[in-house]
Amino acid sequence: MAQAVWTLAAIGITAGAARACETPVSVCETAKPSSLALIRQGRPAAVYVDAKADPAVRHAAEALGGDLALVAGAAQPEPIKDLSRATGPTVIVGVLGASPVIDGLVRAGKLRVGDLPGQWEGFRQVVVERPTPKLARALVIVGSDRRGAAYGAYDLSERIGVSPWTWWADAPVTRKSDLFVTAGARADHPRVRYRGFFINDEDPAFSGWAKRKFGGVNADAYAHVFDLLLRLKGNYLWPAMWAPKAFNDDDPRSKVIADQMGVVMGSSHHEPMTRAQDEWHRHTEQGVTGGKWDYATNAENLRTFWRGGIERMMSKGDGTPYESLVTVGMRGDGDEPMSEGAATQLLEKVVADQRRIIAEVTGKPADQTPQVWALYKEVQDYYDHGMRVPDDVTLLFSDDNWGQIRRLPVAGKDKLPRAGGYGVYYHFDYVGGPRNYKWINTNQIAKVWQQMDLAYRRGARNLWIVNVGDIKPMEYPLSFFLRQAWNPEAMTPAALAAFPRQWGAETLGAELGPEVGDILETYGTLASRKKPELLDQDSFPLGPDGGAALDGGTFGAIVDRWRALVERVEAVKARLRPDQRDAYFQLVEYPVLAFANLYEMYYATAWNRRLSSRNDPRANVFADTVETTFKRDAELTAQYHAINGGKWAGMMNQVHMSYVIWNDPTKQSMPSVTRVAADTPLDRLAAKVTFARTSTPPPGLVIVDAAQFERAVGGRGLTWTAIPNLGLGTAMIATPQGRPATTPADGVRLEYGIQVDREGPARVRLRLAPTLDTTGGKGLAIGVSVDDGPVQVLTSALVPTPGAASTPEQAAWIEAVKDHGHTLEASLPSLSVGRHQLKIWRLDDNVVLERVEVDTR
Repeated sequence: MAQAVWTLAAIGITAGAARACETPVSVCETAKPSSLALIRQGRPAAVYVDAKADPAVRHAAEALGGDLALVAGAAQPEPIKDLSRATGPTVIVGVLGASPVIDGLVRAGKLRVGDLPGQWEGFRQVVVERPTPKLARALVIVGSDRRGAAYGAYDLSERIGVSPWTWWADAPVTRKSDLFVTAGARADHPRVRYRGFFINDEDPAFSGWAKRKFGGVNADAYAHVFDLLLRLKGNYLWPAMWAPKAFNDDDPRSKVIADQMGVVMGSSHHEPMTRAQDEWHRHTEQGVTGGKWDYATNAENLRTFWRGGIERMMSKGDGTPYESLVTVGMRGDGDEPMSEGAATQLLEKVVADQRRIIAEVTGKPADQTPQVWALYKEVQDYYDHGMRVPDDVTLLFSDDNWGQIRRLPVAGKDKLPRAGGYGVYYHFDYVGGPRNYKWINTNQIAKVWQQMDLAYRRGARNLWIVNVGDIKPMEYPLSFFLRQAWNPEAMTPAALAAFPRQWGAETLGAELGPEVGDILETYGTLASRKKPELLDQDSFPLGPDGGAALDGGTFGAIVDRWRALVERVEAVKARLRPDQRDAYFQLVEYPVLAFANLYEMYYATAWNRRLSSRNDPRANVFADTVETTFKRDAELTAQYHAINGGKWAGMMNQVHMSYVIWNDPTKQSMPSVTRVAADTPLDRLAAKVTFARTSTPPPGLVIVDAAQFERAVGGRGLTWTAIPNLGLGTAMIATPQGRPATTPADGVRLEYGIQVDREGPARVRLRLAPTLDTTGGKGLAIGVSVDDGPVQVLTSALVPTPGAASTPEQAAWIEAVKDHGHTLEASLPSLSVGRHQLKIWRLDDNVVLERVEVDTR
């Protein structure tokens, strides 16, 4: 039967604003009789935390006090030491079962904690009447554990207007003379247990910046990283590890501060037992490290090395560990595959020996220390071929390094549920084939949502971690990733559509939210089309040669869209307050202007080469443009490095142009240009450079965007959903994701009315967003039919490869990730002139339709 399709319109922030002061424990600027004043007449509320509270709780409470003072524009009140003497507006922060004050309120019946006991990282924010004889009311933030209490405090900080990016992107804080919280109770808790990011590929940008700012990638730098992670409601970090860096060995303070702030530390997918890769190449004089990283021949030294990592984890002195999620398993040194003869039995022995070390050093069964085994690249193949994994170890699946998840749990094939659960390692940044991409954000959050929503629905709920490169400039997608990780169930398609404008308002101010959100959405669509490191003068076709006017073709059309986006960025910039300018430049202006400038440079290069090959002197105009845009790139980088007194100097130093192989060049270099001898002055030549669209769609070709269907038919509990800004525009998927395959008999399809103006055999092409068969099968199926004809099944069979392609499926994957799209083609019998009904059938899950073409030429 036909079902209504979900078409998501732009959703603003006005609805949320209208509900402020109506929902329990909401923050607003007007008081009600039952409200609690967080700020009154410029004076912030005081914050109370038990003197013996966990350091993570004390740190978060102190941060909340500082944030209230920041919003008030006042000095931070002295912390309350004796709550019985407090008289003014007060916020109480503590952990259930570990705070005498909070436990007393529970016993007195003044604080109801509901289902909080036993939750992982849960919190409740409750306005309590008469918590003490001298206090009329207080806001109590109670956590189920130490991070739960901390998240309750950081959550309030964000809701009063302090963005998690206030330090990391100079996000402005709007002062408020009065701010109140309404009566009632509010509760939340995460649905994914471990949520975090990986600082990786960090040279020269993050490393160079940290060296200038802090003297190195040390505890002083990491204190800010930990603060950001927690404010984003993450809890887990893989630290920077490119040699010669080693988190624990470089600065012993780092692990102490992480634990005190409540951060769970880990090590990357190829660094077992809390040991950084570079540690194996240090302290070689002790006779343990520096040898062959091969368990078949050097097992004793490796075990000694790993034991040292776990002993360091247990070195607090009180019998408890520095909180960690321990990576187990093994890859080759330097994140390379293990030796050719490495068998699954060897890896099973490695993990068994590692767990024995964990048990011996901690004095507890190994299953009481959280562990993760990353099924990255070839290790996933070992798992699929039968490698046994202890039930309490989290199995971490990965994407293909380009945003397509390779594998997820399959009912009947993988154990569901299992004690350690499953997770996903995702990438916003990568070093490897077919090309590094490290410079700038090229990630569509709609793509992130589609893949991670699928992961959650398929049971990957214990760990989500994303490679963010240098952290900056991944502020926007990282915010989205961790918000979705906190509660994937709440990140519905409607919430996804609302996120860009909400984030713009939260980060840059409510008045800028709608426009900033629209800019970020358009940027994501344009930037994701091709990574800048893959971009060059041959990336897109120019129009056909013809006459005096130049036709930019596809390349010119894309450049025009970038130019229009730059105009929108400049229009918003003209209205900024001084305190918004630095954040706007980092989060909006620089990414758009720098990427648009790169397109202009390569577009001019393409014209220079075409015209110079014909000895056309107009080539010289484009040669000048290439030189100007190359210089402009350096100027924009310098501007970024100079803002806020040079706070971010070095952060945009990733090389991003003129690649010739997968790895990055050593320096920026301008594309070569050719000048043509000419007597005409350059200004007169420039006047002769005119453009006109001369090409038109050829007869016999019909192109329809996926969302321009005439009829959407659901079934088997599935509904078609339009997802804006996914792929080339608005894509179509069947939701909910994670459901089994369907057949044509189930009738789940999209129907498109096609007007054929040229009779002939037809080729139907489907442009899909790249996705992989996460079941471990042979590909993803989708069906095509015309009118009442039979359904032809097409299969998208993309197979990732770390190097050169050796199969057609690997070659198809390389092209798909380069182009951020994949095309399937069906051949149909001759179609007559007139109207036809094209039907696209949902067969497999995880197929994302972007565009349909019917070609009878």
